Formats: sequence, structure tokens, C-alpha cells
Amino acid sequence: MDLNRIQFVTDAFPCFSLVPKAAWRHPDITVERFSPQLTMQQGHLFAHAAFVLSGKLRIYIISESGREVTLYRVQRGGVCVLMMASILGETGYEASAQLEEETELLLLPVDVFKEWMDRYKDLRQFIYRNMINRMVSVTSLVEDIAFKPINARIAELLLRRTTDSRNHLTITHEAIAIELGTVREVISRSLKEFEKAGWLQLGRGRIAAIHRDALQERLFLGDW
Repeated sequence: MDLNRIQFVTDAFPCFSLVPKAAWRHPDITVERFSPQLTMQQGHLFAHAAFVLSGKLRIYIISESGREVTLYRVQRGGVCVLMMASILGETGYEASAQLEEETELLLLPVDVFKEWMDRYKDLRQFIYRNMINRMVSVTSLVEDIAFKPINARIAELLLRRTTDSRNHLTITHEAIAIELGTVREVISRSLKEFEKAGWLQLGRGRIAAIHRDALQERLFLGDW
């Protein structure tokens, strides 16, 4: 790997800053670009640890009924902690992953990754810190699914995906259902209620005129 590429990697992942230049000459350390829609299935055994340099991955699980639940996304400077746990524990992947856009990955052979985890404290702290943070976020997700009304979760998603200056969203009811771990019919029914209340306008694959203030007020009041 040349010096410019090493700098590109360490800009995204400062935890590699103390890795000597000579160590990057390993022939199986690569940076590769992958097309969208590439997937990795549950049970996969990884030969490389992947670090995201650009693009986006969606990490999800599939229930016994076939329903998808999005756990989290990984972007530049991030890793899939379930992948890292699989590698360190030498077990199959406990989730599935899909590239949502063209994605560039740093790929470290498993033996190199484990050696560097032992040798470099910054890398070790980075991985464990990410594991803790993701554990907290996934626990929060489980609590939301179990206890929070679906209308509140839809409102939160709409607020996350829009701004005061961009109050529309290109997304299908099916995509929202996958994101929130429910079924399309539930999402469609709730969105029609939102439209009837005057909080948004529904179109084909699009939600427009989203009244963010109204949604924020209803979330604050907790009245669904």
C-alpha cells in the first residue's frame, strides 16, 4: 500500500496511526470498492476484517417470520461490531449486511487484524469502544420496538431524515417497515392517520410537506 493510501486510511481511522509503514506492505492488506446491493448473510465466516472508508452498510437481522429489522448503519470511519465479534470469537456472523451505496473498504486478513489488536492499544480501544456504543444503541432499539408506540417511532424517523429546509422524503412504506421492524400495512395505516391530521402529504414513494413542528410537539406530549 502506497503512502497516499495509508494516509487516506489513517485519516478515516486514527487508531491505525501508530502502525508502522512497513506493516502495510502485507500483500493481503487491500482497499477495495464494492457495488451497492452486495450482501453478507448470517452465518458467514469472515476471512477479513472490514473498515469503512466511504459509503454505507446497513446491518440487519431477519426474524423467523422473515421480517427484517435494521440494527444500525456503518459509514466512513466505522466498523460493524458484530463482524468484529464474529472474527474475534471465531464464530459465524450473527446478522446480515447490505451495502446501500458504492462502498470502499479496508480489508485486513483475520490473522493480521488479531495480531494488530494485540499489539496496538489504539486499535483495541477503538474496537471495544464501538462495541460498547453499539450495544447501548441496539438495547435502545429493542426497548423502542417493545415499548414505544409505532406512531412515535415513525415520527422520530421522519424527523431524523428531514430538516426544516428539506421537509420531504423519498421513501416507500415498505422501506420504513424494514427500518422499524414492522409490516408495511402498519406503516401505511399510521401514515394515513398522519396525513388526515395534516402533518404530511403522501405520494407514490414519497412523503411531502412534513410538518416537523407538529410531529415534535406530539412527541413531546407523548399523546398517540
